[in-house]
Amino acid sequence: MTLHDPKIRADRPQIRALDEGAINRIAAGEVVERPASAVKELVENSIDAGATRIEVAYADGGKTLIRVTDDGCGMTGEDLPLALSRHATSKIDGADLLNITSFGFRGEALASLAAVGRLTLTSRADGAEGAAIRVAGGVADAVRPAAITRGTIAEIRDLFYATPARLKFLRSDRAEAQAIGDVVKRLAMAEPQIGFTLRDMSGGGEGRVVFRADPGTGDLWDALQGRLGRVLGTDFAQNALRIDAERDGIALTGYAALPTYSRGAATHQYLFVNGRPVRDKLLNGALRGAYADFLSRDRHPAAALFVECAPEAVDQNVHPAKTEVRFRDPGTVRGLIVSGLRHALAGAGHRASSTVADATLGAMRPEGASGAEPPRVYQMDRPAPRPQMPHPGFAETSEVFARVDPVDDTPEPEAAYHPLGAARGQVHENYIIAQTEAGMVIVDQHAAHERLVYEKLKRQMAENGVAAQALLIPDIVELSDGAAAMLLDLGADLAQLGLEIEAFGRGAIAVRATPAILGPVDTQALIRDIVDELEDLGESLGVKARIEAVLSRVACHGSIRSGRRMSAPEMNALLREMEATPHSGQCNHGRPTYVELRLGDIERLFGRR
Repeated sequence: MTLHDPKIRADRPQIRALDEGAINRIAAGEVVERPASAVKELVENSIDAGATRIEVAYADGGKTLIRVTDDGCGMTGEDLPLALSRHATSKIDGADLLNITSFGFRGEALASLAAVGRLTLTSRADGAEGAAIRVAGGVADAVRPAAITRGTIAEIRDLFYATPARLKFLRSDRAEAQAIGDVVKRLAMAEPQIGFTLRDMSGGGEGRVVFRADPGTGDLWDALQGRLGRVLGTDFAQNALRIDAERDGIALTGYAALPTYSRGAATHQYLFVNGRPVRDKLLNGALRGAYADFLSRDRHPAAALFVECAPEAVDQNVHPAKTEVRFRDPGTVRGLIVSGLRHALAGAGHRASSTVADATLGAMRPEGASGAEPPRVYQMDRPAPRPQMPHPGFAETSEVFARVDPVDDTPEPEAAYHPLGAARGQVHENYIIAQTEAGMVIVDQHAAHERLVYEKLKRQMAENGVAAQALLIPDIVELSDGAAAMLLDLGADLAQLGLEIEAFGRGAIAVRATPAILGPVDTQALIRDIVDELEDLGESLGVKARIEAVLSRVACHGSIRSGRRMSAPEMNALLREMEATPHSGQCNHGRPTYVELRLGDIERLFGRR
């Protein structure tokens, strides 16, 4: 059988220049991937034109109609044919491709759209008459007069009609409409002082408004917070922390949500560089790293972050779609995001998101009540052990207990004025019930103490390393060859945690010391838990992040277990320590450590209001 290679030809291929139409259709494949890409390019043009209000209309997911109307500076009749030429732009002069301050600059979008769809541009500049031009499949009609007050209307009908193969790769109308909405919302977050309207014209008529955001008022912070609340919802606005940091000429601003407001997917992460929405692995990784101490791997933070730097410090010309960037100093940018977010999270103290209380109240509805949502699962809880004697790992808080006056299991009245209130009792040997000035608090004693022990271990490690307790007889733990090798590679780092190990034959290690703060510990369970944690993390994190993950798992072994009965002084001491410890509103996995219920909400549960 003879095989034919289409790349091998008997005659010499001839080099020829492609015609302008083919060039534009090829360029459109990079710039315009789907209707949402067309919307992005047109809206960015409107923003660059100084528009204060922008309306986007579409039909059938943008496949049959996309129309963007703005009140920007507009164009004259003489400008319109030139605007449709490839690499024609008013944004830059071509002398310096690093000094870019506008959204658009490549001059490809309109030519690409005109090559694959039926494009009509209608525009009017101040002091000029309105004009319009129509292009279909790259062929332009003559400029004609048009009635328009000011600004520009860009209308595309039958997108990809000139490249029908592309139509086969589009998704459903609903999916394409959702992508258009996402693009408009990202740009609305980038420009909170511009008004946006998104209208679905499917079926004809006036259509229906699916999104509207009026221009923001007040200073930039107020406008941004209002816009984020409009786009991401009031829950995000209520549970987001203000971010404002600067390092080496690079500024980081925006809002990031509390860890207990985490999401099941990374869909609520919005990142901007010099005002431009981007999807960048460096920035996403830095955001993930900043929350690594607070969330399990199946939970994702919610944030809208804006990085501002000199135009020369970032290359925005990496890809025609302009969604990727390259920083001159990526390490500084990553460090700024991690430190800025962690500083803000530390400033939140013991605060937990308000949605935790909302979910709790929803769970208290009678069975069969409409609208009730299933409880959120944060992590796989360990089975509660049987009641036990006071755990040695809690000895470190004994000094706190000593400062509490002995009481007859009844806290002093003034304790109720603390943020987490005064302990009134313990139920199921795991949950502390405390009375606050405005309601009540329910604390998960194991989750709370896990965070407290973790923060203490981190402080000890940063200062002098964690104190170790030598074992009289080393414990031998049998593991797989790979697991043993992985632990031994981190032996020096584990020693800083007070965990001293050494090789003991093939596939086994000897544990010679454990962290003193834990007291007596089941070394077999501890080592196997650490191995599980490291295998779960894989190779995606650096050594420091991996060690902190191990430290978190160690803290779990040293915390008060479910089933441990606590006295009133112990419970109040735990509450006071939570108030004084950063991040104590969530355990090391992002699960809330307490729920706060306002008295008014409790009274409504019982029909008293």
